[in-house]
Amino acid sequence: MLQVRDCSVEIGGRLTLIDATFSLRAGDTVGLVGRNGAGKTTMLKVLAGESPTAGGVVLRPAATGYLPQDPRPRGSGVDNTGLSHVLSGRGLDSAARRIEKLRLRVEETASERDIAKFARAEEAFQEAGGYSGEAEVRRIAAGLGLTDDRLDLNIDALSGGERRRVELARILFAGSDLLLLDEPTNHLDNDAKQWLITFLRSYRGALLVISHDLELLDVSITRVLHLDAGVLTEYRGTYSQYLAARTADEARLRKLSEGQAAEITRLSRLADTMRGQTAKRAKTAKSIDTRVARLERTHVTGPRKERQIAVRFPEPPRPGAVVLEVAGLSKGYGGPPVFSDVSFSVGRGERLLIMGLNGAGKTSLMRILAGRADPDSGKMDFGHKVSAGYYAQEHEGLKAGAEVISHMRDAGLADQEIRSLLGTFGLHGDLAFQDAATLSGGEKTKLALAQLVAGKHNLLLLDEPTNNLDPPSREAVARALGSWTGAIVLVSHDTEFVARLAPQRVLLMPDGDLDYWSDDLLELVALA
Repeated sequence: MLQVRDCSVEIGGRLTLIDATFSLRAGDTVGLVGRNGAGKTTMLKVLAGESPTAGGVVLRPAATGYLPQDPRPRGSGVDNTGLSHVLSGRGLDSAARRIEKLRLRVEETASERDIAKFARAEEAFQEAGGYSGEAEVRRIAAGLGLTDDRLDLNIDALSGGERRRVELARILFAGSDLLLLDEPTNHLDNDAKQWLITFLRSYRGALLVISHDLELLDVSITRVLHLDAGVLTEYRGTYSQYLAARTADEARLRKLSEGQAAEITRLSRLADTMRGQTAKRAKTAKSIDTRVARLERTHVTGPRKERQIAVRFPEPPRPGAVVLEVAGLSKGYGGPPVFSDVSFSVGRGERLLIMGLNGAGKTSLMRILAGRADPDSGKMDFGHKVSAGYYAQEHEGLKAGAEVISHMRDAGLADQEIRSLLGTFGLHGDLAFQDAATLSGGEKTKLALAQLVAGKHNLLLLDEPTNNLDPPSREAVARALGSWTGAIVLVSHDTEFVARLAPQRVLLMPDGDLDYWSDDLLELVALA
């Protein structure tokens, strides 16, 4: 299915994968793991043929399904609806339109040639599962949490999470021999995750998946590829078995590295004591130097210590008593309104959680609050001396072709201050001068959060801010925001993150009902 030989991957002039060789066969389910920034996402792009290799060979089947971390509709749906887009995974949407045109032509002329064309097209359509295709699409979409009414909408009217589900549904429907999935559970609620896990366990092709969702990895994966410092290491078994094996490997490597270092130090000191003495001892010292040089060439490097990020949001400037006032907001996309007559206010230092099923308008509301979209009706006003910062779940504020450090200069900080701030988020060294578009999903999240810190805001609008973050980074961000005294309006499926932020009130979409927060609502966070 997938053959990889001596493959190297380069990002911004640095090699993140060096001479890797491995293969996937039908039935293999493999997890690709590693810290944020190790190069997993770029490696998957190379395997999918979306980016060139820096060396080596990648052989993949023609029927390869690739889900990038930030997917955009990639199909050729004839009418731009979600349904048509998914059907395009097998070409059934265009085939159905061709059959309809041939049918109308037969009704008009009924020539033998047109009748034969219609018969051949219909037979091919039937053999491809065309007549049952729509029902299958709706079944897959429902499993991923897309209802029929959402699937029938124009793709442009769907939220970012819904568009991602449409693209995932298209890939699953297409029947690919190889699936390459980058964070497939992003934006999925618990029911949709469980459906996807069940689907992947029954999938007969080859699967390579990147995910921070430990449940998905542990249940579905039979082999793990660990990427670190350009080296790809293979582990057999589930994610839990990989963690145990990796811990044992790191302990062994650490012990071996320390032992070799101690022996190099001992021999070097011994040789130094012999120099300048007798000719025999000088000759022995030279022999020891040769041994030391050989040991240094073969010295095993111990496991890299995971760099921890230490995020701190500055004390916000004091605003007026009310930081945000919303009255009668409505929004639609050509059909029925997504939400209507939504009204609420946010006080100084208050935390408001916006909850609702996918498609309930959470992201649409956040974009209106951030000034990125206009409401159909209603209005919103910021309070006295309010500075609002917006974190968009699709990183729409990051510009392709612009270096990481240039994204931070609008805040008016000196480059030295910027480098220091980026370093606290783990974006250190050459990463500061890398094209932001080439960052991994986790690194893009960290850059977007670093922009919020640099902005010194007193109101944060956060739309799924923990997507793509590894567990240590997610904990660091939660800890920093948990102690921050500014106001927050939050959309999140992350129950632990929501619990750390301890919201005072909740806005239930699409109805716009306001209620006080209760910990009993935590079990609904992952579902909404």
